[in-house]
Amino acid sequence: MGKAWWAEAPAIGPSVTTAVAPRATAVPWFVRAVLVASTSAVVGVIWDISWHRSIGRDTFWTPAHLAIYLGGVLAGVSCGWLVLKTTFAGTATERAASVSFWGFRGPLGAWVCIWGAIAMIASAPFDNWWHNAYGLDVKVLSPPHTILALGFTGIQLGAMLLVLALQNRAATDAGRRVYGLMLAYGAAILLQNIAIMGIEQVGFANLGHNALYYKVAAGAFPLLLVAVARATRLAWPATTAAACYMAISLVMIWILQLFPATPKLAPVFNAVTHMVPPPFPLLLVVPAIAVDLLMRRFGTGRDWRLSALVGLGFLAVLFVTQWFATMFLISPASENFLFGASRWNYNSLPGNFEHSFWNVGSNPVTVATLGIAAVLAVASTRIGLWFGNGLARVKR
Repeated sequence: MGKAWWAEAPAIGPSVTTAVAPRATAVPWFVRAVLVASTSAVVGVIWDISWHRSIGRDTFWTPAHLAIYLGGVLAGVSCGWLVLKTTFAGTATERAASVSFWGFRGPLGAWVCIWGAIAMIASAPFDNWWHNAYGLDVKVLSPPHTILALGFTGIQLGAMLLVLALQNRAATDAGRRVYGLMLAYGAAILLQNIAIMGIEQVGFANLGHNALYYKVAAGAFPLLLVAVARATRLAWPATTAAACYMAISLVMIWILQLFPATPKLAPVFNAVTHMVPPPFPLLLVVPAIAVDLLMRRFGTGRDWRLSALVGLGFLAVLFVTQWFATMFLISPASENFLFGASRWNYNSLPGNFEHSFWNVGSNPVTVATLGIAAVLAVASTRIGLWFGNGLARVKR
C-alpha cells in the first residue's frame, strides 16, 4: 500500500540483478531514439519561429516543419514498436517493468510518447488550415500551436520517464550517472519549451525590467529545475540542465545566422538577409547553481522549509542576474554574432524600441510585484519537490 503502480520495482527476483548489472551503461536503442526525437522537435520549433520572423508564412513542407514532425513520427514509431514487442515478445523482466493499457504493455514513458506523437500529427492539418484561413499567427500559442506544444511536450516528458525508469533500476553508479546526464538533457529541452511558450513574456531581453517577466520566470522555471534536482542522480543536476538549455539556445543562435533568408510577405520594413536568430537565453545556470547548493545543504524531509529557501533564493539570484544582463543585451554592443545580430523581424519597423525596455511604465517592478513573484517561486518550488519525489520512484 502507498506505492503508485508506476513506481513499483519489477517483481522478478534475483534474476533482475543478473540481467541488468552487466549492461548498466548500455543505453537501449529506443531511449536514444526518443531523445533524438525530442531534440528534433525542439530544434524544429526554434527554427520555425525564426522562419516566420525571417521569411514569413511559407509552404507547410519547410525544413523546420519537417524537423518538428520527424520528432513526432520517430517517437511514435519507436515507442509503438516497443509496446508491441513488450506485449507479444517481451521477456519476463521487460513485461514486469511495464504498464498495461487496453491489453498492451509498455513502459510508462513509451505511452506518454505515443500520446504526444498522436497530438503532434493531429495538429499538422489543423495548423495548415488555420494559416490558410487566418494568415500569420498574432500570438505564438494559437489553437493548433497549443495542440502541437502539448504533443511535443508529451514526447519530451515521455523521454524523461523512460530514462528515469532506467536510472532508478540501474545496478551501478556508472549507469545511474549516464541516465542522470540524459535526464538533465531531457529537462533542458523542457526548459526550452517553457522559454518558447513564454517568449512573449520572458523571451526578449527588452522585457527584463518589467514585473511580469519575473512573475512568469519565478512561476515556471523552478518547478522543473527542482524536480530534476530531486530525481536525478548527479552532483549538480539543476546546473547541468540549465547549462544544456543555454547550450541548445546558443547553438541555434549561431547556426541560424549562417543561413541566408529573404522575406516573402509584405510589408517588409527590415531588410533581412539571413535567418533571424532566437533571443539570447535567460542565464538560468546562475540561479540553478543556487538551487543545487540549497538542496544539497538542506536535503530532504522538510520540503516546505526547503520550498521557501529555494524559491526565494532562485528569485533573488535570477533578479540580480537578469536585471543587469538584460541592460547589456539590449545595448548596441550586444549586436554581434555571439549574442545574435540582425535579431528583429522583417516586418518590424526600426526604432528606439530595439534598445529600450518594454512595459516598464505599465508593469513596473515594485516591492509588491516582487512579493507576488516570490510567492509564485515558492509555490513552483513546492510543486517541483512533490513532482521530483514522484519521479524519483518511477521504475516502470
